[in-house]
Amino acid sequence: MIVCKFGGTSVGDAEAIVRTASIIRGRLHRQPVVVVSALGGTTNVLLQIAEQSVKGQLIGALRAVEGLRDRHLTQTQLLLRDDPASADEVAGELSAMFDELAALAEALKTLGDLTPRSLDAIASLGEQLSSVLVVAAFRQQGLNAEHVDARQVMITDDRYTRAEPQTDAINEAAQRIILPILRGGRIPVLGGFIGSVSGTGVTTTLGRGGSDYSASLVGAALQAEAIEIWTDVDGMLTADPRVVDNARLIERIGFEEASELASFGAKVLHPSTIAPAVMKGIPVWVLNSRRPEGTGTLITFDAPRRAVTAIAGKTKVTLIKVRSTRMLLAEGFLRALFEVFERYHTSVDVVATSEISVSVTIDDASRLESLVVDLRVLGDVTIERNRGIVSIVGSGLSDGGATMSSAMAAIGELRVHMLSLSSSGINLTVVLDGDQVAPAMQRLHAAFFREETA
Repeated sequence: MIVCKFGGTSVGDAEAIVRTASIIRGRLHRQPVVVVSALGGTTNVLLQIAEQSVKGQLIGALRAVEGLRDRHLTQTQLLLRDDPASADEVAGELSAMFDELAALAEALKTLGDLTPRSLDAIASLGEQLSSVLVVAAFRQQGLNAEHVDARQVMITDDRYTRAEPQTDAINEAAQRIILPILRGGRIPVLGGFIGSVSGTGVTTTLGRGGSDYSASLVGAALQAEAIEIWTDVDGMLTADPRVVDNARLIERIGFEEASELASFGAKVLHPSTIAPAVMKGIPVWVLNSRRPEGTGTLITFDAPRRAVTAIAGKTKVTLIKVRSTRMLLAEGFLRALFEVFERYHTSVDVVATSEISVSVTIDDASRLESLVVDLRVLGDVTIERNRGIVSIVGSGLSDGGATMSSAMAAIGELRVHMLSLSSSGINLTVVLDGDQVAPAMQRLHAAFFREETA
């Protein structure tokens, strides 16, 4: 049994969904479970609808609802034009969901308050819509597909917009609901990203990029032989091809390297995807749905040891510095500091310490004001916005000092605000000005991945 997850571009329109059906047809002998994202761009529109509604911009919000309705119904007609009865049935089911969305928009306009729970109710509709449409399309293509409401399987806590999966409950639900479908020779299809609160059934989401995470959790629950992440690129690359023109495909990479790259900017993979697979030793493939004949990238324990496997980077990072003489020879200071970040559910990426100061970077600055208030109890706080991170990742990075020396030489005169080597020694992270991330990545890639000459 395998789990095949298809991203938004892989189910973006009728043509893409037909390609997806063809991919699954070629894997029927492996008993596929299919996890789908919302149609490409849908989640962004849903979040905009929520924001417009709560601001009182109801006309604009309802226009966006109708735009999404037209898009989904158009794709329904294209996919099911040879079966008008099925097309009408699916169109009715989708339209009922859009009626619900319009009602939610009107309620938000009246209330003028957007709670995380309300946001999840709206954001989750994208995957609910796509999974229904994909099931109908698969059946039209001769595949024996069956829809599974992901909320019955993906059991979470009640931390809306970034819910924490409850692994034991997911394992039990997956074996109770999905396994019988597989044993009956059918193809379970469910939406990624969404779940429900244990005991109440209230809809939650796992956060942006959570469809990858959903697929990995389902794969772990069912002891899958492999998890396939289908996207619109050939696999994991040595750098972001939008930044580095000659980025190369990585055919095989270690779990730990892939996790580091995902956490530090490799957008092809969600940072949480690897964890459930690692725990169960399940290999993960990253493949291109537009070129299914490609080799893709295999993420596994058994991967070549390289000084540098890839370069990753991201911008819009905030650097926080806390300075206090109370740190000197003090016990518990760092614990108190990181408890502040835990209290505000803010993840820290990079950490550097000295005798009397701690520097950290964060991606999510939405709770920055509250963070600063509490951090000032511990010492003087300095905030530096518009920073960026570049990470050099390789399982053999710290095998001697030559690689790190070459990395710093490549960065050259670019101003470095912070430098950190991971405890495992496979990730050298450099914090720079945000507008220097692209030049730094290009220099590093040129240094470590020189063009092969004939």
